[in-house]
Amino acid sequence: MTRRPDPDRTAERLIDAAARVFTERGPAAGMAEVAAAAGVGRATLYRYFPSRDALLQGLVEAAAAEVERRVADADVASVDVREGLARICRGYMAAGARFAFLARLDDEPHKDPDLDRRLREPVRALLERGVAEGELRGDLGVDTLFAMFTALVSQALRQLAGGGLGPERAAAAVVSLFLDGASARG
Repeated sequence: MTRRPDPDRTAERLIDAAARVFTERGPAAGMAEVAAAAGVGRATLYRYFPSRDALLQGLVEAAAAEVERRVADADVASVDVREGLARICRGYMAAGARFAFLARLDDEPHKDPDLDRRLREPVRALLERGVAEGELRGDLGVDTLFAMFTALVSQALRQLAGGGLGPERAAAAVVSLFLDGASARG
């Protein structure tokens, strides 16, 4: 009896292959290259992802799921704000290393408000705690602190995508630069 491939495993293989191909070749990479890298035919790729846009959306969702998992595993509630930000940032950079090419894409069509909220909440909660505990500046407000932190993360991901920094160094740079300016003791 012939065993049919597990659909979830096939989709995962396709996402892994697409992440590798797009990272290596950039946005010009084609669907045929992704299928070949996954060891499947184009028909299989199109069965799971009927268009390039659908594949990119799948990659965005996979990257977000990895970030969510890494942030949840970071257990930021049990540590001080500095270490919490470092853990969150390391999670972003580790996922970013795998999905670095996404930082170079105009991802506006792939925005998902619920996903944005899920990724935003742990960071905002940590920043709110930092302000409440006097670790972070209260004069700027959490919205401004959040905007500054995410801008640094975004630029670090772009550096990661361009090969300018590795994940650990990028995370350390973000936390250091952010806390040097946002610290209440500055």
